Amino acid sequence: MQTYGFGIIGCGRISKNHMESIKAVPGAKLVAASDIVEEKLAKTVEKYECKGYSDYHELLANPEVQIVNICTESGLHARIAIEAMKAGKHVIVEKPMAMSLVEADQMIATAQTMGVKLGVVHQNRFNNAIVKVRSALEKGKFGKLTHASAVVRWNRNDEYYSQAPWRGTWAQDGGCLMNQSIHNIDLLQWMMGPVESLFAYTATNMRKIEGEDLGAVVLKFKNGALGMIEATTTIYPKNLEETLSVFGTDGTACIGGIAVNKLESWRFAGDDEHAMLADQDKEPPNVYGFGHADIIQDFMEALTEGREPAVCGKEGRKALEIILAVYHSVKYKKEITFPLKEEFTIGLGL
Repeated sequence: MQTYGFGIIGCGRISKNHMESIKAVPGAKLVAASDIVEEKLAKTVEKYECKGYSDYHELLANPEVQIVNICTESGLHARIAIEAMKAGKHVIVEKPMAMSLVEADQMIATAQTMGVKLGVVHQNRFNNAIVKVRSALEKGKFGKLTHASAVVRWNRNDEYYSQAPWRGTWAQDGGCLMNQSIHNIDLLQWMMGPVESLFAYTATNMRKIEGEDLGAVVLKFKNGALGMIEATTTIYPKNLEETLSVFGTDGTACIGGIAVNKLESWRFAGDDEHAMLADQDKEPPNVYGFGHADIIQDFMEALTEGREPAVCGKEGRKALEIILAVYHSVKYKKEITFPLKEEFTIGLGL
């Protein structure tokens, strides 16, 4: 198997999942890491025995680095990704891939121009429960899709937001929809297909942030089905659940758990629901789940096979467009139709 050299930019909260996954995946090797915080960088270099750079441009100049994983605050994703791709590197970028559709399209175009791969981390697509529902959908077991719901009921307290000055800001983070709920929104659209329109309300009820800590959205999909999104970081006293439910004329599937990892209902003619529900994965240690290794494995296989990764830039753009449409709906107090014609940067006027 071909070995690929990885470089991590940003050694904060989510980077551990990337580094441990790189360590676990055969053929992947962590070559270098970069962070402007000296202490974080030093700990990473010592633990993973890789090269360290306080300036990520030096990491991009390292010929041993073939794939760059971007784990910085969200507002820097697009700029660093574009610089990395222009340096000839393949890129895996954490969610959201960008803070605007303009940035996302620039990233996709740069990947095409430079002949490199761009992948977006939506690791929950690889959860076994999600894979089972997607397989049933592709086989037509649901019949006609009628409606679906995506719910994130988590807790992010003031201490969480005070850990870093960028958290909860419009420029670098967004609110609970852009940060915490984007994975489930990605799953919702992946199951239900393109969105035709949506109407939304958001609120900032409890947290001292610029973005929202609560969002409620009603969607109409192009296939005629309806969808609901409920997202919040105000649940007392800790994370409660992340759920995805899909309903059709011939089938019902509900996935719950702390991070859409547990089948709770499986009702299809001819299927043994008890057997399906008994075949469960262990509970993940945190809301990030186990999917980062699958994202990295798939990305490496995409390079070897000359195909697009499972969650390429165009796929990552879809959830971003939905969230930006939500912010448009709140700003203009009206139903928003797709495709979204972006007229403002998130946060202005909200």
